[in-house]
Amino acid sequence: MKPHAPAYWHTACAELAAADPVMAALIARYPDAILANRGDPFQTLARAIVGQQISVKAADSVWARFAGYAQTVSPEHIATLELDALAACGLSRRKAEYLRDLAGHFADGRVEPTRWKKMEDEAVIAELIDVRGIGRWTAEMFLIFSLRRPDVWPVDDIGLQKAVAMHYFAGERPTPKALRQHGERHTPWRTVATWYLWRSLDPAVVQY
Repeated sequence: MKPHAPAYWHTACAELAAADPVMAALIARYPDAILANRGDPFQTLARAIVGQQISVKAADSVWARFAGYAQTVSPEHIATLELDALAACGLSRRKAEYLRDLAGHFADGRVEPTRWKKMEDEAVIAELIDVRGIGRWTAEMFLIFSLRRPDVWPVDDIGLQKAVAMHYFAGERPTPKALRQHGERHTPWRTVATWYLWRSLDPAVVQY
């Protein structure tokens, strides 16, 4: 099934292209770019924790063992599993603790996806980074790929740093402050700008 672009995508592309010649060129180069939706919030965040600091292949293998053992990947169920049993699936003890903490946040309502529609980006990020093992970068990736928020600019992302350096700073890596200031030119469509900048580094569709 071909994913649908967010409702704002075409407007964002038109406005970014009109305002910035680099963006105009990238948008023309990648006409098929679509921000796919990642589905269930709990599973998406759990997968993000499992995948930290290991290869995609290793993460897929550990996830398959974890999901097979758990049977049901729901917050209420994962919160009841023993850390030793989770570690036996190939998870580090720390990641097992993070998964249990994530499950607890969902189960008791500290993380509540139904509220997010009415919340500003920073409020959602604050709710997510209260979970052990979820930092700002992971929260921002979640806002981009799962919530498809239109104006996220993840300054800690290496790919974004590289792409902005290449297209705007003659190859010099910008400081976080310079990158933040640069992002303002793409407001209120910084997610879409980020997406095209990522694509310029790696033509394969970026997934989180």
